[in-house]
Amino acid sequence: MSDPEDRSPAVSYVMPVLNEERHLAEAVGAVLAQEYAGDQELILALGACTDATPAIAARLAAADARVRIVANPESHISAGLNRAIAAARHPVIVRVDAHATLPPGYTATLVSALRRTGAAVVGGLMEAHGDSPLQRSAARAYNSPFGLGGGAYHGTDREGEAESAYLGVFRRDALAAVGGYDETLLRGEDWELAFRLRAAGYRVWLVPSVRVGYWPRDTFGRLARQFFATGAWRAELVRRQRRTSLRYLAPPLLVLGLALSPAAAAALRWGRPRGPARGVLAAAASVPVAYAVGLALVVRRMGGATPADRARDAAVLATLHTSWGLGFLRGLAVGARGTVDRSRVR
Repeated sequence: MSDPEDRSPAVSYVMPVLNEERHLAEAVGAVLAQEYAGDQELILALGACTDATPAIAARLAAADARVRIVANPESHISAGLNRAIAAARHPVIVRVDAHATLPPGYTATLVSALRRTGAAVVGGLMEAHGDSPLQRSAARAYNSPFGLGGGAYHGTDREGEAESAYLGVFRRDALAAVGGYDETLLRGEDWELAFRLRAAGYRVWLVPSVRVGYWPRDTFGRLARQFFATGAWRAELVRRQRRTSLRYLAPPLLVLGLALSPAAAAALRWGRPRGPARGVLAAAASVPVAYAVGLALVVRRMGGATPADRARDAAVLATLHTSWGLGFLRGLAVGARGTVDRSRVR
């Protein structure tokens, strides 16, 4: 930060926005309501919206001089973030999303942690919420380690160094040192930025006492489109870096197992294999049953109150797993270029 003696350095919030007419006013309101002693501004990077979002953004900017709008014609998150950061005036960058709601005290707590730890970026936990029954099921899946893969910022009580940070409060000088967000990535840009920061010797820090409300996609189709794109871009990162955590391989292996199980069952019935081959085919043939049993066990722990809730939870989990796995296989085979998350385009 520019002045190490400044206990409340000025902050610039940066928010990429695309088709967020339902949540934009609430998200902006939560930012502007932050009780923080330093100067604050909010830059909205406005994509090519197809709903009432531009009018809402214009009204919010007219009502408060702290809000400014920059164009993001590419409509991609990483490009929008870089444009907003370029327009920002202050030494601390606070990334926020239009489908997330900052809790009271967010800025003060995380800026204090940024100073206390010397990290390049600090973040809290994602805590998903829902309005409709389906969105509440999606929220339960997001908040479960079986939904989004058990990343630390989805649920832990341990403060400390982390692989990545949800949203994040950044030292602007550290962002500049590693070149900002990679605009060739249409998903996974936050993880990749944290990876480069850690590789450059910076620290990424998690503060689990801070919880940020997040609103998941609200239809099966939108969830499927989002997670297909996310899986494809995760595979793109694997192709580029030639490395991956084992947890990212579970969904594609599930998809392969489900696809191969009918052939394995047929081979068991008609081929009558012997020895080790029979055990391998039996394991492959049992994947759908094993997965169904696993889903049933998991949804009992997710908190759905009724049988309908639990059935919906299982369907949401299956959608997330198979969409992500299919996307990963596609990205691994041919790369992710051209794979765009259109789940917020109406």
